[in-house]
Amino acid sequence: MSEVVRLTLVSHAMTDAMAAGRFPRDEPLNALGQRQADATVDLGVVDAALCAPEKRTRQTAELLGLRAETEPRLSDLNCGAWRGSVLNGVGPTELTLWLTDPAQAPHGGESIVDLVVRVGSWLDSLSDRRGRLVAVTHPSVIRAAIVVALSAPSKSFWRIDVGPVSRTALHLRGNAWTLRSTG
Repeated sequence: MSEVVRLTLVSHAMTDAMAAGRFPRDEPLNALGQRQADATVDLGVVDAALCAPEKRTRQTAELLGLRAETEPRLSDLNCGAWRGSVLNGVGPTELTLWLTDPAQAPHGGESIVDLVVRVGSWLDSLSDRRGRLVAVTHPSVIRAAIVVALSAPSKSFWRIDVGPVSRTALHLRGNAWTLRSTG
C-alpha cells in the first residue's frame, strides 16, 4: 500500500459578514458560528492541524479542539477595496467581470486564478507529509483546492458551494489529489 496524505479541509464557522452578504475583513465568529464549531465535531485522528491566519479560522480551530499551526497560504481570497462592502453595493459591471472572468480582480486584490495558483502551491508542498492533516480555512480556499484536485478550469470556482464548518476530504497518493468527499 502506498503512503497517502489524508487532508480534511474545514470551512470556518459563521461570521456577521457571511450572514450579511459582506466581503469579510479579519473578523471573529458570531454567536451562531461559536455554536456551530465545537469539539463535538468529529474529525477523527489528526496527525497535524493547520489554519489560516485570520481570526475566524483560528477561533474555529480552537473550538474544534485543534492546536493548529498558522499557514499564510490558507489566507482568504484578498478582495482588496471591496473588503467590508455588501455584495449588492459593488458596481454591477465590476461584479459581473469578477464573477465571469477568473483572471480579473477589479477590486484591486487577488484574482481567482491567483488564488488557485497559491492554493495549488500549498497543496504541492504537502507531498513530503504523511498521515492525516486538518486545515481550517475559508470557503474560497476550499473551492480553489477542489479546482486543483480535479484539474478543473478556474471558471468552475463559483460553481462549488462550501458551507460553514463543512468538511472536504482530499487524498494525495503519488502526485495526484483525489476528492474523497464533501459535506
